[in-house]
Amino acid sequence: MNSSSINSSKSERNYSEADIAKKFLFFNVLKDGRVHVFTSIFEKSPPSDHPVSTPGVETKDVNISPDISARIFLPTSAVKKSTGNKLPLLFYIHGGGFCMQSAFSVEYSLFVSLVVAEAKVIAVSVEYSLFPKRCIPACYDDCWDALQWVASHCKGLGPEPLINDHADLGRIFVGGDSAGGNISHNILAKAGVVQLLGDVKVEGMILIHPFFCEGEPMWMYMCPTNQGPRDHRLSPSVEDLARIGCDRVLVVVAGMDSKTLYDAGINYVDDLIKSGWKGTVAETMENKGKEHCFHLYDSLDPEAAAI
Repeated sequence: MNSSSINSSKSERNYSEADIAKKFLFFNVLKDGRVHVFTSIFEKSPPSDHPVSTPGVETKDVNISPDISARIFLPTSAVKKSTGNKLPLLFYIHGGGFCMQSAFSVEYSLFVSLVVAEAKVIAVSVEYSLFPKRCIPACYDDCWDALQWVASHCKGLGPEPLINDHADLGRIFVGGDSAGGNISHNILAKAGVVQLLGDVKVEGMILIHPFFCEGEPMWMYMCPTNQGPRDHRLSPSVEDLARIGCDRVLVVVAGMDSKTLYDAGINYVDDLIKSGWKGTVAETMENKGKEHCFHLYDSLDPEAAAI
């Protein structure tokens, strides 16, 4: 199987059980080569001065390359101030099982805008390639390229004025939930080997209910070039953990998540510390009694605010 042999089908189920060749958690593979992703269509929120219902946050959509785009979030107060003080930058990677959701969806626009309003940061939320349009590792490559694009603004001469004017690229935080947490780990493992452009610093990484699951069949199908059940992108290796390119790490686990994902999140911090990682702070936070990525669907929950 390769990316050219995979075709996307409509979101509606327009086939019978007899047409299915393989069944996975988020999609069916049909005998004719089509892939039906169960929830591939989401309501998208257009960029505006007040995305969804969060006042005090401005948004702008940008194209980074033909395959990559992003939504930039900025507190309105930062635009009005003329003090020259710049804000930390949150580089956010959405979840969705590597095949669903969007940086532009209502859920993610609301969540990231709430974080920006509360934390007083500028955020870049990445729209990366999803399966089946492109197979894994396209998602990793796209997010790495997007992070390099952010870094290209380090001297204030990048292509996006909002980043040039308002972002302190000595205080970058990379984070994501579920699949986005997995991708965050992988691009910061790469950042420990391949230098980011210019004089930038990734200060911290936030993994929210990250997706790590040794030998997970769906991920391995989406990545036809996988290296087997212990592929380091799916099951973090000691070598990758040791070179995570930031000083602080926070892993958030959901108390009612699957045992596999819960344990993987807990073990991540322990394994990171044992790996020889050169950072200074690695912590775990538990959302007790909460399900996987609950924060996207109940943004007013106090546990969601704590994230």
